[in-house]
Amino acid sequence: MREIVLTQTGQCGNQIGAKFWEVISDEHGIDPAGTYHGDSDLQLERINVYYNEASGGRYVARAVLVDLEPGTMDSVRSGPFGQIFRPDNFIFGELSREVGEVPHAPPNLFLEQEKGPL
Repeated sequence: MREIVLTQTGQCGNQIGAKFWEVISDEHGIDPAGTYHGDSDLQLERINVYYNEASGGRYVARAVLVDLEPGTMDSVRSGPFGQIFRPDNFIFGELSREVGEVPHAPPNLFLEQEKGPL
């Protein structure tokens, strides 16, 4: 069995990814709430390539959404298919005024580089 995890990065990546999930959901008969309403067994045949089946027969997109600003994530989450994403899979932080400092990122997300000649 094949499984694909889509990584959506940045504003453009998340906007394209949101549209991708709308199209894939339509092809597989998944409604915006993640429930199957298709009309063919073929739609379910390889559904596990893109989705995990959650409780209650609901399908959740196998995706990780990353951005430095929460604004794009909020628009994806409140968009037409925002309910098909796990809330844990939204990763965002805010850049501080100091270049490269990301205070809201997980501690090991950005490793400090050695100082020295290039």
